[in-house]
Amino acid sequence: MPELPDIAAYIEALEPRLVGRELERVRLGSPFLLRTLEPPVASAEGRVVQGLRRVGKRIAIGVEGDLWLVLHLMIAGRLHWREGRPKLGGRQNLAAFDFAHGSLTLTEAGAKRRASLHVMRGEEGLRALDPGGIDVLDADLAAFTEALTFENHTLKRALTDPCTFSGIGNAYSDEILHAAQLSPIAQTQKLSHDETARLFLATRETLSAWVGRLRGEARRKFPEKVTAFREGMAVHGRYGLPCPRCGEKVLRIRYADNETNYCARCQTGGKVLADRGLSRLLGKDWPRTLEELEALKRR
Repeated sequence: MPELPDIAAYIEALEPRLVGRELERVRLGSPFLLRTLEPPVASAEGRVVQGLRRVGKRIAIGVEGDLWLVLHLMIAGRLHWREGRPKLGGRQNLAAFDFAHGSLTLTEAGAKRRASLHVMRGEEGLRALDPGGIDVLDADLAAFTEALTFENHTLKRALTDPCTFSGIGNAYSDEILHAAQLSPIAQTQKLSHDETARLFLATRETLSAWVGRLRGEARRKFPEKVTAFREGMAVHGRYGLPCPRCGEKVLRIRYADNETNYCARCQTGGKVLADRGLSRLLGKDWPRTLEELEALKRR
């Protein structure tokens, strides 16, 4: 799922292409994409785009009359810029937003249709779609600490909860926790002041670095291939590869469709975290340390 840096890159690429331009037509390739009926999507046609905004992990396109077209790409949705008026044939092509100089298209891979389009009116409409998490790049340590410790959860859950922090998902939470050298299962209310400050700094620095990098790339070329697995990441998507800090192999916790990647040496004091499926299978034989893990592999 595109996260804060990816959404920032999309907006960087879209602003020079859309702002000040008339949205001539909105074409829907799938009726399931549109999640609102009032205002009608056709009411945005013929209006000039006045600005773009990030709302959590959503992209909001504002047109004259205080109307907002709000796109949530979910896991497999992606945006593309096409010259002319591309056809919307095929299952993956969900929508096209046509301008005189080209079209912004939305595709979604796979069979599940999770991406969505909401047409909202005014600031109140946008607030209704905002989960309410704080933007760490605009927050100070006190606000970060208050949000983090409001409830007691694991750090992984807290960082990826849109009601707590805005725009952070599975990929960048892995990178943040590795940078902070903290375990993904550490409890938010049990962190020391120094650990909380370290997490705050790591969150800001990680997000800022990736926002800067991806915005720079978007200024040169439209971000057609947005992915959660990027060259230069420390642990996310790097299971079995060496940690760039200590050289130990990156480990993972798998659950549902996601996984958490971490370095046991850097983040958990050498403790191997239980993978729900494998630990249930191995029971008492589940390795608790890196040394036990290596011994198990040699059997």
